[in-house]
Amino acid sequence: MRDERTYKIIGAAIEVHKELGSGFLEAVYQEALGKEFGFQGIPFKAQPVIGIAYKGKALDKTYQPDFLCYEESIVEIKAISALSGLEEAQLINYLKATGLHVGLLLNFGSKSLEYKRLVYNLRESAQPADPFPVLPPVKHKRKVERGRQFWVNLLPLIPLLLCH
Repeated sequence: MRDERTYKIIGAAIEVHKELGSGFLEAVYQEALGKEFGFQGIPFKAQPVIGIAYKGKALDKTYQPDFLCYEESIVEIKAISALSGLEEAQLINYLKATGLHVGLLLNFGSKSLEYKRLVYNLRESAQPADPFPVLPPVKHKRKVERGRQFWVNLLPLIPLLLCH
């Protein structure tokens, strides 16, 4: 399923990265991206204050994403050498806490624009997944078994190989 809105946001970010390249601080990319959203007719709010709920109760603390586009997509900007799982986890927490479902992580710090689209969709009726699902036995081909046996036989020799 294609999300035209996401493609437009990413397209605007690509245009900014093409024009500015990497090496600036996040604030520079944020301002440029806001201008590009305007040029391309993408509805957005820059750094809107979004309430956060905890167990159905509003917290005093709020969250300010870099952008809220189309009233439904959080856009977070980074200017780091590479995205890690930390930024993704942070965005997922923001989506969960705000009740929004779509988030875009844009990294202008790498040689080419790095982006990730994250979707948080927790249905209230959904049951948590079994942490230890029972999987059917895997049938290995003989060639794979021989390869595995080779590595099992090699394991005791690894300390000897590392010493030399």
